[in-house]
Amino acid sequence: MKIMSFQASLAAALMLAAAWLVSPVSAQTQTPPAAPAQATAQPAAASPAPAAAPAVVAPVAKPEAAAIAPAMKELSPWVMFMSADVIVKAVMIGLAFASLMTWTVLIAKSIELSVASGKLRSALKKISEARSLAEAQMALGAKQGILPSFLAAALREARMSAGLSSDAGIKERAASSFSEIVRAEARRIRVGMGVLATIGSTSPFVGLFGTVWGIMNSFIGISKSQTTNLAVVAPGIAEALLATAIGLVAAIPAVIIYNHFSRMTKSYLELVSRASGAAARLLSRDLDRSHGSAHSRAAE
Repeated sequence: MKIMSFQASLAAALMLAAAWLVSPVSAQTQTPPAAPAQATAQPAAASPAPAAAPAVVAPVAKPEAAAIAPAMKELSPWVMFMSADVIVKAVMIGLAFASLMTWTVLIAKSIELSVASGKLRSALKKISEARSLAEAQMALGAKQGILPSFLAAALREARMSAGLSSDAGIKERAASSFSEIVRAEARRIRVGMGVLATIGSTSPFVGLFGTVWGIMNSFIGISKSQTTNLAVVAPGIAEALLATAIGLVAAIPAVIIYNHFSRMTKSYLELVSRASGAAARLLSRDLDRSHGSAHSRAAE
């Protein structure tokens, strides 16, 4: 019994010793879970920092947006022209010069056609009661114009054909002279129409060339800046589109003015044809009158 009690006491002592030895190890193994608590406590303590971060970033973003907004508001046509590429500037200047030529031709041709039509109508009215070429020339006086040219050509042909008995030949030669005068007058009155036609047909494509060049430069700027922010490329694209707008401003009035002058020129050439017919009728009367007087003298 003593031996069994001793063994039991020894075993209890060994268990106590083992428990005493194991207790520090268990304390060490239990301490690591406290580390996550501290780690969680540290993020919890550091958690206000992200909340404060937007407060730091926001003031920086606002001045940037405020700096971009005034730049976008300053995109006036003049600012866009001054900041455009050299090629785009040359295109804009050329189109502006073409537009100036269009309005210059409008003013000059309007005055020319109005004056020429008024003079020709007045001349036709003056010779409406004339009975011969000489009388018509006296009615017009020493004035220069298309109708005096017809009368002079008819008198010259009658004088050069004196002694010829064929009236048909005289009229045919006079009609040929009249046709040359009409063609020369048509060429003179159409001066400037080719400029309008050229401006109206080519200005949109010239403006489109400026637009393509400007947009190409904008894409090159995107590749260099490595950003797709619209505020970076918007000025360049706006400058490019301004070239197309100027091209349309130059082309549309040129086409409208060209069509207007085509109608006015056609009306004026109809008056020229009337003047040619009036001169031909006076020549025919003179020829008939000369033959009638010759027949009367022969009868006497």
